[in-house]
Amino acid sequence: MSNSDMSNGGGGGSERVPGRDRQRFPGISSRAYEHPADRSALVALRKLTGFDVAFKALSGLLPERSLRLLYLSDSVRVSDRQFAHLHDMLRDACYILDLDKIPAMYVTQDPKPNAMCIGMDEPIIVVTTGLVELLDEEEMRAVVGHEVGHALSGHSVYRTILLFLTNLAMKVAWIPLGNVAVMALVTALREWFRKSELSADRAGLLVGQDLKASMRGLMKLAGGHHLHEMNVDAFLEQAEEYEAGGDLRDSVLKILNMLPRTHPFTTVRAAELKKWAATRDYQRIMDGHYPRRDEDKNTSISDSFKESANHYAESVRGSKDPLMAFVRDVAGGAGDLGSKLREKFTGGGAPSAKEAPKDPSQGPSRDSGRDSAQDSGQDSAEGGPGDGTPPQAGPEPDRP
Repeated sequence: MSNSDMSNGGGGGSERVPGRDRQRFPGISSRAYEHPADRSALVALRKLTGFDVAFKALSGLLPERSLRLLYLSDSVRVSDRQFAHLHDMLRDACYILDLDKIPAMYVTQDPKPNAMCIGMDEPIIVVTTGLVELLDEEEMRAVVGHEVGHALSGHSVYRTILLFLTNLAMKVAWIPLGNVAVMALVTALREWFRKSELSADRAGLLVGQDLKASMRGLMKLAGGHHLHEMNVDAFLEQAEEYEAGGDLRDSVLKILNMLPRTHPFTTVRAAELKKWAATRDYQRIMDGHYPRRDEDKNTSISDSFKESANHYAESVRGSKDPLMAFVRDVAGGAGDLGSKLREKFTGGGAPSAKEAPKDPSQGPSRDSGRDSAQDSGQDSAEGGPGDGTPPQAGPEPDRP
């Protein structure tokens, strides 16, 4: 990709501008693209008195220096002389998102496609050879923009802490209850980090400004380089089926499968990104209307938490997941809790008393039959309204 130099205007230096006409976002705040749950956590942390000092002190305990030396000694640092096309993409991404300092970037030998942004003092971006070989130029541009989005949001700090705590939990696992508190913190950080990945996907779209390329990249992460064998619409249908399919047992398994992960599932990421690209918020950013970095200090924590809470409430209302549907039923005052719980777990079952046909020729009503069974000391088939004990869903599967 050919780039031209452009005067900085501020420091008298030069900047590399994108090779094709892409919208630039001067002074953009990361709040413009951050997921509501990610944004509320970051706003609270930024407002916390002594937060920077505490983490600077903690950085002495973290293996950041070791990681930097490791990549410097055993990986290839991206520059205008090494992986020059990646260097151009990195400069373009920083130019588009108006990032003041270009992070160091390394390519490391690993057949598994992956990328990350870590570091306490200064972020560094690492991409694997598997990823570089898998993606084409526009797909890779979205990934680089994704990682620059992490850097702009300050995610690299918390990612480094998450790596440290995960390793710590493994080391203290032999101590009785020694890793309980650490794993509780790790679980919370993973939930936040999954949302931060959705934020970074949005940043990648703002940099690449090519939704099709972003979709292709996510499909390749899921199914490899056989792009001619894949279809975006069919891929997104998988996300729809994943969310809406099954019963409560599947909902529980989804949660268990997700807990050890730092990234959302790929089909879910694709669906979320396409949904955001169709919103007015995205169009306003592209039109040049977005929060500015110099306004971050005036951001209200309470407003950010309200927005996050509203997002989760809206997610519950709009979700097709069986568990979320059950939550809506309970919140809406569903009467026969035991019967509904049994039906959700089994994916169907016998009709409830309210749905049973009322034909006098069929004998006593269901309610009278239940009373007779209770009088004889037997449990009813469906359970009374006060019986909220769910049936056993079977043993928990091994986590991936």
